[in-house]
Amino acid sequence: MLRRRTLLLSALALPALSACASTLGAAGPMAPLPHDASSHARPDEARVRHVSLDLAADFDRKVFHGTATLDIVARPDAREIVLDSDGLAIRAVRAGGRETAYELGSRDEKLGSALTIQLNGARQIEIEYESAPNASALQWLAPAQTASNKRFLFSQGQAIHNRSWIPTQDSPGIRQTYDARIVVPDDLKAVMSAEMLTPDGEPAGAGRRAFRFRMPQPIPPYLIAIGVGDLEFRAVGPRTGVWAEPSVVERGAYECADMERMMEVAEALYGPYRWGRYDVLILPPSFPYGGMENPRLTFLTPTFLAGDRSLVSLVAHELAHSWSGNLVTNAVWADGWLNEGFTSYIEGRIGEALFGAEHARMAEALSWSDIQRALETVPADGQRLHWIGEVDANDNSSAITYDKGALFLRTIEGVVGRDRLDAYLRSYFDRHAFQPMTTQGFLADFRQHVVRGDAALEAELKLDEWAYEPGIPSNAVAPVAGGFAQVEQAVAAFGAGGPPPAEWAAWNTMQRQRFLQTLPRALPAARLQALESAFALDSIGNMEVRFDWLALAIGNGYEPSGPAVERFLSEQGRGKFVRPLYRALTEQGPWGQNLARTIYAAARSRYHPIVQAGVDRIVAPA
Repeated sequence: MLRRRTLLLSALALPALSACASTLGAAGPMAPLPHDASSHARPDEARVRHVSLDLAADFDRKVFHGTATLDIVARPDAREIVLDSDGLAIRAVRAGGRETAYELGSRDEKLGSALTIQLNGARQIEIEYESAPNASALQWLAPAQTASNKRFLFSQGQAIHNRSWIPTQDSPGIRQTYDARIVVPDDLKAVMSAEMLTPDGEPAGAGRRAFRFRMPQPIPPYLIAIGVGDLEFRAVGPRTGVWAEPSVVERGAYECADMERMMEVAEALYGPYRWGRYDVLILPPSFPYGGMENPRLTFLTPTFLAGDRSLVSLVAHELAHSWSGNLVTNAVWADGWLNEGFTSYIEGRIGEALFGAEHARMAEALSWSDIQRALETVPADGQRLHWIGEVDANDNSSAITYDKGALFLRTIEGVVGRDRLDAYLRSYFDRHAFQPMTTQGFLADFRQHVVRGDAALEAELKLDEWAYEPGIPSNAVAPVAGGFAQVEQAVAAFGAGGPPPAEWAAWNTMQRQRFLQTLPRALPAARLQALESAFALDSIGNMEVRFDWLALAIGNGYEPSGPAVERFLSEQGRGKFVRPLYRALTEQGPWGQNLARTIYAAARSRYHPIVQAGVDRIVAPA
């Protein structure tokens, strides 16, 4: 999942861990797993290995209803299995085809409820249920909220939201295969993070069609994903293509033209792509993230459609997850950097191969700045790659998880050499394919295959300091980007009273972002007006640049950009844009606070529940 800035690619005491954490490489359906505090499941007793969904989407009531049939593996003495659920209305439960006793526990605000089911010796259970209209994973869009003026539905499962529409063990270490039959209105198409078995659907009566899907590779349950809408497809390569609403699909295909090349680069570096196809689904503007790496079908925000392929690193990032995150997955959310840090590193390698070393260095320099800002605001416990203390599974998206994690791997590259690290990572993905991983397990694996008892190399790498200590170790090297030298000169000249930089037109996205991000934070209205007049920043099509501009304008209480702020917050619901701007508005006295309340009162219903929950903590909803 991409939470951070989308970059231009086109132009020593170890924490206490479960003893089993270092044995995750062991194969077998009941291989030991570390305790996951974000799940009610007890996988050492019984765990889900396959989910079969037969669900109908009711757009009028905003619910899924139907059955989930779970194949399980259990210890011989296991009497029950514990699942995760949140807001599900359970109608009946059967074990081995017979009604069985179950108990739905009290709801925890973060974890939902434990669903405990008596097995009676069975190894298959069927749950008849219905999701709630306010399920946190699902957003049901009215026709007015879509480009085609038809209804739309999509899910967002990461980190622990899928328990709000699927009763299963919602823990990233408990990998599961799945199949599904999804019934939708016959003017809509369903797509999922799985092989589509019925591209045109099957008649299901009463003006409905059923679509069937199959995911034979075991995946962490947060990657089960669905989209339903007025969708068309455009191929961009033999294994790649774009799904989107009819008026968006051609723009999407243009922006995603390099996907097949990206796949070829990633395969050359880290081994074969193991998921069959790699397609993307461009969602309506309310999608809460930049992208979500659902296997076979990445979900993307339309805010990356800049018209010039300048924001396609978003695609590179989500594609990279096909190895780091989807193939080898953090076993618990305290080790989220194993997904996102690795992926950010691979994203950079794909970009460098396709678009040159200087672009990669600029991306790394922006990432370094993100880390420095995080170190000023994130408490010490949150500066470690492996989190300690209480972990909120839905809050693992800081620059530490992404950027410090990538910097760690770049530091290793600088010490052992790129060829050696590439060879190791390829073997790592091969040896641990379709398995969970912990920080402890990764470090043990790296020491076994790379360090090999070399005390001098161990001391130079500082592996434990990177993983388990706050801050940035002394062996980190700040990246130098020659493409930013001109930007630094322009910032100094404008800060000294000069005109807006004439070089702006020739700059790429990263250079424009660097300029806006490094300008003096306090600027008078006349200087801000000069920038907006020169570059039409209130309406610039590149949403990353517009966000940086509006953050600067709000920080200075620049009221002439108020209408632009309202448009920006009303036209899209991407969390990384929305939350910071509302927070900045509330810090700007009466003008900003009143504007935040006015905008949010009108826009809240258009945001995904995940974003609503975050902004509710910033701006009290009407």
